[in-house]
Amino acid sequence: MKRFSHGFGHALRGIRYAFTGRNFRIQAACAVIVLFLAYLLRITSTELIIVIAMIGLVLSMEATNSAVEEICNKFHPETHPHIALIKDLAAGAVLLASLTALAVGLIIFLPYLAK
Repeated sequence: MKRFSHGFGHALRGIRYAFTGRNFRIQAACAVIVLFLAYLLRITSTELIIVIAMIGLVLSMEATNSAVEEICNKFHPETHPHIALIKDLAAGAVLLASLTALAVGLIIFLPYLAK
């Protein structure tokens, strides 16, 4: 149990660190707005589960992107083509997750907004 609580503490420290990133804060703010909209529009439980999963996906990808950038900067702080490619791939993963979340959000929310 002690190891679990230590691991949980490390994870919380990682989340706190993720919030120091501008993009993570913007995405977290968007998540709050989307959840508020979901509440106002009274979307179904199934739709809410999907929205929450998309939010988790995007925020997790952004935290992973930050971790990739940190490790790249630690071991190769100067500009290098391979490091740039690795960072671009990680950023691309965040973009793909964000675009997927946007598409899912439009599919879920547009019918409610069209009423």
